[in-house]
Formats: sequence, structure tokens, C-alpha cells
Amino acid sequence: MVDFTVPADVFIYVLDLFGTMAFAVTGAFKAIEHKADIVGIIILATITGVAGGTIRDIVLGNLPPNSILDPTYVIITVATGVVLFFLYSKLKKHWNVFLKFDAIGLGVFTVIGATFAYNIFGLNFLAMVLAGMLTAVGGGILRDVFVNQVPIVFVKELYASASFVGVVIFYFILALGVDLYIASIAGIAITTGLRLVAMKYNWNLPKVKGNI
Repeated sequence: MVDFTVPADVFIYVLDLFGTMAFAVTGAFKAIEHKADIVGIIILATITGVAGGTIRDIVLGNLPPNSILDPTYVIITVATGVVLFFLYSKLKKHWNVFLKFDAIGLGVFTVIGATFAYNIFGLNFLAMVLAGMLTAVGGGILRDVFVNQVPIVFVKELYASASFVGVVIFYFILALGVDLYIASIAGIAITTGLRLVAMKYNWNLPKVKGNI
């Protein structure tokens, strides 16, 4: 009987590339909305797609970062920027695509970062939270800063908190001895789903009342 099981490292790598593409889409959309030319679109798509993982690698001492060692990451972000440049006129009526890709990228990168820490430190909760959240929000923060906006992570519906919940779910499923595939799918689904529901129903964390 043929075994069609995908090795864990391949599974994580494919997820990482998908997350890179998803976040690159959000960077390209944001650049286009701010009237950037094709070079600006590609640059912002690349920054958004690889910055979170690069920051994670630097903080955890994985040098040089994967985004530099493996050109596939940059190839994907550049290709995404070029495709969005030519297809934007057909996609501009679907602004919710931007938000959905952002939510998907958040979920995928949360689990990728947590998995990265798990492979190095084992079931170390703090390391998994740090790596997961850095990977998930790092690119989005730089994306918004580059277009002179307050990062979405600070002002919008549940964002970083959705990433945190996803890491918690991922951690406890692994702690129960469940397979990495199932833990990854659950973590991605919870993070992405929580983000999408928060956007739909405008769920927000408490803010200071009466501030100017």
C-alpha cells in the first residue's frame, strides 16, 4: 500500500509559503490603494510577506533568516505583487478579499511561528507565543507603518489577541500528544475564524474611555 503521508517539514514549508503569499497580497493591496507604482507594490508585498518570519528568525538566533537562505519566499512575494498590479482593476470591487487574506495570513503565520519555536525549544509556551505572534503581526505592522498608518494590530478588531488564542490552542493540542497536522489545522482555523468573526461583528478589546 502506497503511503501518501506528507512529511511534517514539507507540510510546514508549504504552509509557510502559502502564508507568505497571503500576506504579500495584503501588502500589494495596501500599496495600490496608496497610489504606489509597480516597484512600490512589489517592495511592500515583499516586506509584508517576509518581515514577520525574518524578525522571528533574528530574535531566536536562526541566522541567516530563511527568507534570505531560500529565494522562493521573495519569488512568491514579487510574483504576487506583479499579479496584483495587473489584476487590481478586476479585484478593486472586492475589498473584502484584502481582509480575508489578512486573516488567513494571520492564522498561518501564527502556527508557523509557534511550530518553529516548538521544533527548537519543545513545549515551551512563552517561546511559542513569542515566535507565533512575532511571525503573525510583524509584517502587518511594517506594512502599515510604511504607508503612514497606525498599524491595524493596535486599533482594529481582535488581531494580536486572535493570534495569541491560536497559539494557546496549538500548544494545548500538542501537549495532549495529538499529531502536529491536527494541531496546525486547529490553530490556523481558530486564529483565522476568530479574526473573521471579529471583523464581521466588530468585536474589540476594551479601550480607555474619555481619551482625546
